[in-house]
Amino acid sequence: MPIFIVVELAIYLILLLAGGVVLLTSRMARIYIRWHWVKIAIITGVYALIRLAVWGFMSMESFYAKLTLAQLPLQILLFAFNAAVFVYMYTVVLGRGFSSMSKKSKVRGEFVNIKWSDVIGMDNVKQEAREVVELINDRARVKKIGGKILRGILMIGPPGCGKTYLAKAISTETGMPFLALSGSEFVEVFVGVGASRVRALFKKARELAYAHGGCIVFIDELDAIARKRVFSAFGGTEETNSTQNQLLAEMDGLQELVDKSGEPRPEQNIIVIGATNAPEETIDKALRRPGRFDRLLYIDLPNLEDREKLFAYYLSKIQYDKAIDVGRLARKAVYKSPADIENIVKEAALIATRSKRDLIKFEDISEAIERIELGLKHKLNVTPHEKEQTAYHEAGHLIALYILHPTDDVFKASIIPRRGTLGAVHHQPREEIYTFDKNKLLADIKASLAGYVSEKLKYGTTSSGVASDFTKAMSIAHNMVWRYGMSESGLLGDYTSIPDTQISDKLKEQLNDETAKIFKRCLKDVEDLLEKEKPLLERFVKELLEKEELDYDEIDAIFKEYGKFSTKTI
Repeated sequence: MPIFIVVELAIYLILLLAGGVVLLTSRMARIYIRWHWVKIAIITGVYALIRLAVWGFMSMESFYAKLTLAQLPLQILLFAFNAAVFVYMYTVVLGRGFSSMSKKSKVRGEFVNIKWSDVIGMDNVKQEAREVVELINDRARVKKIGGKILRGILMIGPPGCGKTYLAKAISTETGMPFLALSGSEFVEVFVGVGASRVRALFKKARELAYAHGGCIVFIDELDAIARKRVFSAFGGTEETNSTQNQLLAEMDGLQELVDKSGEPRPEQNIIVIGATNAPEETIDKALRRPGRFDRLLYIDLPNLEDREKLFAYYLSKIQYDKAIDVGRLARKAVYKSPADIENIVKEAALIATRSKRDLIKFEDISEAIERIELGLKHKLNVTPHEKEQTAYHEAGHLIALYILHPTDDVFKASIIPRRGTLGAVHHQPREEIYTFDKNKLLADIKASLAGYVSEKLKYGTTSSGVASDFTKAMSIAHNMVWRYGMSESGLLGDYTSIPDTQISDKLKEQLNDETAKIFKRCLKDVEDLLEKEKPLLERFVKELLEKEELDYDEIDAIFKEYGKFSTKTI
C-alpha cells in the first residue's frame, strides 16, 4: 500500500507541474482546458493506466507479484532494444542518418594533387581563380586592412567543362582540407533531413577550419538545393526550401559568437565552392548576393586554342601517329567540352585496338567523333534505288554547304545508316559562333533544302527523308521573321513574346507571308545552284555510291578539280 501512495503523490506532482499554476477561477480553468486539452487528456490517460496497473499489481498474490517484479528488468531491456532498432531503421535505413554529413571524410589539399598546370585551357577563368587563391592565402593581410575573405565561389557553365577539376586545383593551391559532395545528397523525402545535413556539414567544416586555418566545401550540382524557393499559398513550403534556408544561414547568418566554454569563437575561414549547369537566373537571388557566393565564375566551352591544348594533352597519354594535325582536330571539335575531347581520344584508342594497331591515326579520331555524334554504323538491307536516292540527297546538302555557307565546313559525307538515318553530312563552323547573322541563317535554310531539291531534280519527286530538313528550315525562317526582325517588310520586334490573342489576324498573316517569302527565295537559290552544278552533283553521287563515305580532304579535292574554292569568314 505505501507504493500505491507514492505513485499517487508522483502523479499529482506531475499534474501540478504540467498545469504550471493553480487555477483560481472557472474562467481561467476553461481557457486553460481549451489551450491544453490534448495535454490534459494524455496525462489523465497515463494516470489512469498507471493507477490501473498499480491496482492490478497490488491485487496479485505474492508469488505472481514477485514473478512480475522479476520479469520487469528484462521487459525494460527488451523495450529499450526495440526502441533502439526503430531509431536505427528510421535514421540510417530511411533517413540515411541525420549526421551522415558530419562523417564526410576530409581530404587535405595537398593530397588532391591537382595543380594549375593540370587545368588545361580556361586561361581567363584560371586567372580569376588564382586571384581567389591569393586572397585566401593572404587572409591575414586582408584582415589587417579591414577586408573579409570570400565566403563563396559559384561556378556556372556547361557540363564537362572542368568545374570540379578547377575546385580541386583551388584546394591544392591553398593547401586547405577539401570536403566534396553533391547537392542531391541533401535532398530527402523526410522534412528537415536536408537542413540537418547542412548543419552537420558546416559543423565538420568549422572543426577542420579551426584545426587547419581554413576549409573548402565543394557542392557539385548545386541547383538541386539552390533553385528559386517556392512558397505555397496555403502556408507550406517545399523540403528544399528549408535546406536552402539552412545553407543561407550557415554561409552568412547569425552564428554563435562564443563557444560552449564561453570564450569568443574565432572566425572560421570556410569557403564554399558551388558548381551548376543550370542558368544563373534559376539560382535563388539570396544565394547570389554578396556575403554568400561573392564571386561568380563563368566557365564556357573551350575555344580553338584551348581545344588544341586539350587534344595535345590527352594524346600525350597514349600512343598516336605524330603526323596527326592537332589543329585540324581542334577545328573539327567545335562546341566540344574537355570531357568530350577526352572521350573522343579514349574512343579512338578503342577503335585502333579493335583494328589490331598500336598507334592511333587521324582516321580513328575522326571515326570516334562520328560514332559519338551520329551513332554506330549498322547494316540495313537498302534497295539500290533507295541507296542512290540517299546519295543524291546527301550530295545536295554537301554542295550547298560548301559553296553557299559562310562559316561551316563539310567534314564528312556518308550514306551509311546511323541512328535511324540512311545518310548524313557532318558539318561544323571552324570556330564557335555566339550570334547568328542573317547570311548565316539563310545559308542554314538553303543547306537544309538542298537535299529536297537534289531529289526533285533527279526523280521529279521526293522521299520522306526531307521531313527533318523541312522542320529545321521552317523553324529558322519563322524565327527570322517573328523574333529577329529579319523580314523584308521591315517588321521589327519579337512577336513570340506577345500573347497570341493580342496579335491581329492581319498581322499574323503578314508575318507568315514574310516567312514563306524567305523560304521560297532560299528554295529558288538552291534550285539555281544545283541546276548549274549538275555535273558536280553527279560526280559526288558516283563517289558516294562507290566509297559510301567521303572525308574533308576528298571532298575538297573534288571541288578544286571543278574549280570551286571554299571562302569562309572564319
